[in-house]
Amino acid sequence: MQTAPIKPLKPWFQTVEDVGQHLNWQQLFGNDHPVELDIGCGRGLFLFNAAVTNPDTNFLGIEIDYREGRRTATRLSKRSLPNARVIGGDAILILSQLIDPHSVSAAHVYFPDPWWKKRHHKRRIFTDQFVQLLARVLAPGGALHSWTDVAEYFDLNRGLRDQHTDFDPQEPPPEREAAHDLDYHTSFERKKRKLGCPVYRGRWVRNGQ
Repeated sequence: MQTAPIKPLKPWFQTVEDVGQHLNWQQLFGNDHPVELDIGCGRGLFLFNAAVTNPDTNFLGIEIDYREGRRTATRLSKRSLPNARVIGGDAILILSQLIDPHSVSAAHVYFPDPWWKKRHHKRRIFTDQFVQLLARVLAPGGALHSWTDVAEYFDLNRGLRDQHTDFDPQEPPPEREAAHDLDYHTSFERKKRKLGCPVYRGRWVRNGQ
């Protein structure tokens, strides 16, 4: 029995090896619209919904798990979304080497892996280095949005950002009721809110320093 050919996922999914040593937004998206990052985009609910509802903004998902990245890209490709892409790779490498300084209008980091065991805390994405890299790529006035369901991790992350001179804390948007199952920021938020778990939300703005 002959199987149907697998649909190529480019340009919706590429790896760091595919994109080379530098990300050119004009080449990646075919326009000069503002670019927002979804770091750790997972299954892509936020990336997909944001791209659909904000057609004049480009969204780049970064996902170290290639399987999850391809799953998200498949969803994007089915709608042929021109303003959403996924790159498979390490966010630290991408932020430090591939993205021009101050070329990003917003960064979203939703429900990063808390790495519960103390000996694994060094694997957490939020470190002084990560916050410094976000300050590097965000344009002045650009927003950093970060949510988690882990209070201890949120307090740690908030401390890293509050003490950084390039970021000013802002009031995050209030929680709202979801109209349907896909009306959540992420699949993980949907899971936690249905279990009655609190979600800790933060928003910081890159100042002009």
